[in-house]
Order: sequence, then C-alpha cells, then structure tokens
Amino acid sequence: MRADHGEVSLNEDFAAPGKARVDADLLRSLMKKSDMAGGLQLASHLVAIACSGTGLWLTWGSWWGVPFFAAHGVLINWLYAAQHEASHDTVFRRRWMNEWLGRMTGFILIYPRDHDRWQHLCHHRHTQDPERDSELVFENSGRFAGWLSLSGLSFWRGLVTNLVSHAVTGRRHSRFEYYLNADMERSVVAEARWHLAGYTLIAALSIWSDSWAAVTMWLAPMMAMSWTHQIQNIIEHTGMPFTSDTWTNTRTVRTNPLMRWLAWQMVYHTAHHTYPGVPFHRLATLHAAIIEARGEEPVTSTYLEQFARTLGEPFRRPA
Repeated sequence: MRADHGEVSLNEDFAAPGKARVDADLLRSLMKKSDMAGGLQLASHLVAIACSGTGLWLTWGSWWGVPFFAAHGVLINWLYAAQHEASHDTVFRRRWMNEWLGRMTGFILIYPRDHDRWQHLCHHRHTQDPERDSELVFENSGRFAGWLSLSGLSFWRGLVTNLVSHAVTGRRHSRFEYYLNADMERSVVAEARWHLAGYTLIAALSIWSDSWAAVTMWLAPMMAMSWTHQIQNIIEHTGMPFTSDTWTNTRTVRTNPLMRWLAWQMVYHTAHHTYPGVPFHRLATLHAAIIEARGEEPVTSTYLEQFARTLGEPFRRPA
C-alpha cells in the first residue's frame, strides 16, 4: 500500500522474522478504526489539559500552582501519543482528520507533523538497524549523556535545530534524513517555515500585549516536564538487540491504567511494532493474541526499572 509522496504506509505489515501470525480474521477485526474510540480518547486528553491549564491560571504565583504546573506539562508532553497515532492514520477513519490532528499536535509540540511522520516510517521499517533506524536511541559517551537524554534537553535541542535548519536552509538537516525524497524535503521545508512563522507571530503578540501566557501556560510546563515523556521514548527500544524481530527488538511496559490512558496504550509497544496497523484502542487485545500465538511474553519492564537503568548506567550499544 502506498501513501503520500510514494512512501510505504506506516501501517504496512513488515513481516519481521519470527513474527507470530495472529489469526487473519481476528487481525482484520482488530484493524478496524473507530471514530468513537478515537474521539473519546482525544476528548478526554484535551479536557484534562483544559482542567490543568485552568487550575494553573487560577493558582499561578502561589504554591498551589506547582502541582497544576506539573500536571499541565505532563499532559501536554504526552499529547505526542495523539500525534503518533495520527501518523498511523488510526485515530479516526478519515485520513484528513488524522492529518489535521497531527498538524495541531505537531505545532503545539514544536514537532512538525510531516517530518515526524516520515521519520517514524523509517523507524518502523528499520527498527534497531544501527545504520538506518532514524529514531535509534543510544549513547556511548557515559552516564551524563543518559541523564541529558532523559531530561529532554538534547531532545528539545534537536527539535529546534531541525526546525530552524529546515526553514532557513531550505533543505534537509543532515545525512541522517536520507529517508526524505525531493518531494518530502519540499514539504518538510514548507512546514518548518509555517511553524516558524506561527511561533514568531505568537512571540510578537505576546510582546505587544505584554503577556507571558504563552510561556507560563505552554512552553515552560511543556519543557520542564519533558522528562516524563522521554522515559517512554527511551524505554521502547533502548538496550534492545539489533535484530529484525519485533518481539526481541522492542520493549513492552508494565504499568497502571492511568499511564496506559496517558500513553494512548502505546505501552503495548511490542504489539504495535509487530502489527502497526492496529489502532491504539485494540492493542491490549492484540498483545494477548500474539502471546497466545507465539507462546511467550515480550520483553517487559516498568518505568521505574528503566529510570534506574538510565540514571545508573550509560546507554550502550547492544553487543
């Protein structure tokens, strides 16, 4: 199946070696999209952001504002789960709805939708390939690098650098963006320029109105609480072997219902990589079906265990 600009769809079945074949009829039923499920998940996330934002606005300047600040930042950062799902066109049945959800969240998160989508496609096609995986996360420069990655500082530096570079130079940022063809490159550049224009307008209006609202209600909590989402980025593949089997190169997260909701069920990340066309709200069922077909559990960890690994050891290339 082909998508925009001729690239392979994010929902392609990659047929990785060792994949357990789930019953075809069950898989077809699991791949059905639901506007109701997608709408309820998105609405609940946006309502939670509205509540935390209202609480932060009303309590700003007092100690009561601290928990609202933290909650607001967490909820904004984890809005990337919606952008990720929209990149797979599985939040809603209509592609244009997924596209505009991705553009909205991409603007909020300073992570342009088209660039993220094509980078993520490359990641799915070449998961844990040290030469071609566009999202491979590892450091070999010591413990400090792991802490820096977990804090989100290196992540934000990369986002801003990419955005400005694309907008100013009019071309791909580096050789690591090899997955962008000429048409994709033009779209990424145009998108970066629209983003930069939008952020400049917000900054100008903030200065004109002498308002810090964009900082206090958006940028500050989002960046300060980035580490809460970085642990999800890190836990999914870091330290996993460089193999093409999704059941061994991807990690599943054992956590509570609140975190499963916040992550849009991406804690079942092994199941997601095995069959990326299955919408988020069916991943728990898919996870159980693959275990039954394969006869074994995927590699599983908790967030706390990953925190301990990240803070206690440097990231290393697997042997």
